[in-house]
Amino acid sequence: MSSLMVSVSGIRGIVGESLTPDVIIDYVRAFALRKPAGTFILGRDSRVSGPMIVSLIKGVLSSLGNHVIDLGIVPTPTVLLMIDELKADGGIIVTASHNPKEWNALKLASEKGIFLNSDEAEAMQKNLSKKDYPLMPWDKLGRLQEDKTAVERHIERICALVDTELIKNEHFTVALDCVNGAGGVMTPLLLKRLGCTVHTINEEPHGLFPRDPEPVPTHLKELEALVKKTKAHIGFAHDPDVDRLALVTEKGKAPGEEYTLALAVENVLEKSKGDVVCNYSTSSLTEEAARRNGCSLYRAPVGEANVAREIIRRNAVIGGEGNGGVIYPALHVTRDAPMGVALILELMARRKKTLSQLVESFPPFVMIKEKKTFSTLEERKEALEALEKHQFPEAGGIDTKDGLRLSFDSGWIHIRPSGTEPAIRVIGESTDRAWLEGRIKEMWRILEA
Repeated sequence: MSSLMVSVSGIRGIVGESLTPDVIIDYVRAFALRKPAGTFILGRDSRVSGPMIVSLIKGVLSSLGNHVIDLGIVPTPTVLLMIDELKADGGIIVTASHNPKEWNALKLASEKGIFLNSDEAEAMQKNLSKKDYPLMPWDKLGRLQEDKTAVERHIERICALVDTELIKNEHFTVALDCVNGAGGVMTPLLLKRLGCTVHTINEEPHGLFPRDPEPVPTHLKELEALVKKTKAHIGFAHDPDVDRLALVTEKGKAPGEEYTLALAVENVLEKSKGDVVCNYSTSSLTEEAARRNGCSLYRAPVGEANVAREIIRRNAVIGGEGNGGVIYPALHVTRDAPMGVALILELMARRKKTLSQLVESFPPFVMIKEKKTFSTLEERKEALEALEKHQFPEAGGIDTKDGLRLSFDSGWIHIRPSGTEPAIRVIGESTDRAWLEGRIKEMWRILEA
């Protein structure tokens, strides 16, 4: 039996094992009881288990007197944007993001369209034990309605933030892999609005993901082939809920998802100087983009909510996470892959550069990302405890705000528990591959001792 993953922003697990109807009902009720009855926005990715979970959520929220606006299959950033735009009291997104198709999750958002902070999550946890709650009689149940306009509204908001005519004049040919997730309902429409010729694979949102849904280079071979076949200027790939964006160059090469944020930062800072925020695992590419535009970069713990709140605190002009998550606060403080698409096309159009040329303008950083999945959370805890006991006298800097981040003269290593699966992630970066590979092997030896 798999373990239920509980985090500040929600819960996730394997449907029918750790994620059961009883668990879903309990958590939705606890979430709703944080405040008096109001209006909630609901959306989901394309997973097969989505309709069942959505039905449970609607029933629980309505029984407590809450009105529910169901957006259907839409990107996660669309739901978060609509919470803010419609002045709702919160929202729930049914998606397990990059996890395999047997997983699903509830992502819980506050009235600002931002995932819960630790205080809000703690208040929700206290509600889990409540046995006495105000169920509504038949004539005071919350209303259930659908809204099919959200994607179009999202597209309009994105187009208002970029020079659409500049992009249209380039007549880009774009290859797109939607992994049969929610991206198929939006990104092709956005690209056509921007004057692009679009070639798609895995567009239909049926939830039977044809590849590993995490958009990292090793999973993008089909998209690389499509770029070459169609002679596309660029390839874009999503995860199932469309908050992550990966790129493929016109040469049919996926340079790595870390370039997504770095290039978006380049574009925004060329138009408007200001602070940048990313997480502790994000590549030095983003730091380089900020540096050469004369701007400061600040880091926050991994997790969209942490980065979003730091963006708000510093009034940053852009931020995000190195896994392909672009946060452009001029639109909304959430990772938004379609917004990233528009920003990168705008940069290519303004610079008159190919994606390969833009990528090659950065220093040749080498980044290695590895993870190990454990059978239980207890096993993972034991591995992390072994790491905590180890000394690293050669490290020039040790940061424990988010797992363990070690800084050396030749690069850095970040070790942290995953918040989305029972795994430990080891991420490192350097310009010296041999040094980096040696350091990462050392970390695994300690963790597996």
